[in-house]
Amino acid sequence: MNSKDYFKDIYKDFFGVESLPKIEVKEKEEMGSQKKMASLFQRINNLYISDESKDLLKKIIEYMRKYKEKIESNYIPFRITIIGNNTLIDDITNLLYNAGNYFDYINNIKNEISLYKLSNYEFENSGLLLLNGLNGLSLEDNKKQEEFIYELKGFLNKDDKVITIVAGTKEAVYNFFLGRENIKNNYFDFEIEGINPDVQDIYNKVLDNVTIDEKMQIDLLDYITKTYNSDVDYILYQNDLIKEISFNKRIPSLKEEKTTDEVFKELNELVGLEKVKKILYELVDVINLKEKAGDSLKIKDMNLHMVFLGNPGTGKTTIARMISEILYNLKYIKENKLIEVSVKDLVAEYVGQTAPKTNAVIEKALNGVLFIDEAYALAHTSDSSYNDEAIATLIQAMENYRDKLVVIFAGYTKEMQAFLNSNSGITSRIGYTLEFDDYTTDELIKIFLGMANKSGFIVTDEAVDYLRKIIDENRDMKNFGNARFVRNIYEKSVIRHASNVKNKKQKSILRTLTKNDINVENLILK
Repeated sequence: MNSKDYFKDIYKDFFGVESLPKIEVKEKEEMGSQKKMASLFQRINNLYISDESKDLLKKIIEYMRKYKEKIESNYIPFRITIIGNNTLIDDITNLLYNAGNYFDYINNIKNEISLYKLSNYEFENSGLLLLNGLNGLSLEDNKKQEEFIYELKGFLNKDDKVITIVAGTKEAVYNFFLGRENIKNNYFDFEIEGINPDVQDIYNKVLDNVTIDEKMQIDLLDYITKTYNSDVDYILYQNDLIKEISFNKRIPSLKEEKTTDEVFKELNELVGLEKVKKILYELVDVINLKEKAGDSLKIKDMNLHMVFLGNPGTGKTTIARMISEILYNLKYIKENKLIEVSVKDLVAEYVGQTAPKTNAVIEKALNGVLFIDEAYALAHTSDSSYNDEAIATLIQAMENYRDKLVVIFAGYTKEMQAFLNSNSGITSRIGYTLEFDDYTTDELIKIFLGMANKSGFIVTDEAVDYLRKIIDENRDMKNFGNARFVRNIYEKSVIRHASNVKNKKQKSILRTLTKNDINVENLILK
């Protein structure tokens, strides 16, 4: 008989009932077990967990009270899995630890072990043992994993007076027990599962933390209704929203959603990038075919993780944003979002911090696109020993979240090729490689003229000839920025033009950029 069945049998007054009896608490009454129970139950009621999980938590705490009062004589070493975000895990762990101490059910040692830090851990003497950072175990070699599981099983077999908790996201908990089902089935009988709050809950939470007028309250509810869904990290969502309103004193604008046709219209208006455009058209055709054909065609699951190869200013970030919009419109990802990061956002400075830092970025990007710029910097070097940990975490996420995340690695062609050649784990998970060629001189001039025309300027032939000369003289420099280089010249030229025509009133002169306006000061030139 497992402990859950035993748990059911020994107090039928709780299992099998539809609701728990209410506990009446008199004001000013000295804190006793009944008042403590009422306080704990109220904390449970405020948790974002399923009703079944709330009942289970209340029954566990009620059993602790009965054990203390010798109504129950059998000690149950509760082994619990918690599925939820870090905030929920902390809340439930603290609640159980608080209750366990109050009712003398456990000793006062709370032991938290992150599986990202297996170099030093200790099970013994724990009153409450929390295992988190579950994905970290898979980053260890097989021998280290086996040693940890062996010691964990030995600890669980002792039946010490301890509450043991395994906690993480649904995927993390599943992967931890994958291939170790005997541990799950033999020990961890109790499961608490988090749920996401609804729109009204998020709305009330934000209102509790900001002061806004009635019109903004209406706009806030409209914004949350249109942007919040059950797949987002609600803690991150509501905290970002609170910060945005507090700082800017306004409700964020709703992101303008474009149809796939509108995105491709913008794509076709971009100068150059012919090879990239061709691949994107083919990609959309395959996704559409798979969607329309359904099960009638045996098309394997799409692998949309990508590598972008190209020099600075060749449009990599712009294309990444368009890909995000396209995949969202095709319902391949659930949110139209692109999370842009560099290696410093993934790699930490101290042991055990890189994997959690990388995972935090991954969780933020879930249901969207993660764009890692200058990704070649992840290559292992003697002075960056934590890079391998970041790569291993990314590889695991690319595999585990294939239906929730698209990862794009971007960087200089030469450096990226060297990085990929040295890392088969990344390469084997890449579905598409897009090469971004340098722009020709004519294309760069066209980009300059496009920016000028969009602002209403006319550019003289002499100015164009001078610009061509500048580009030709500098395009072979090591850090030539392509469109970025041209944009810098354009912005500086507008500033100089404003000074050159400050005493003029004729609109034709105000609208015309001449050779004298072309400004290359402070640019890195040969």
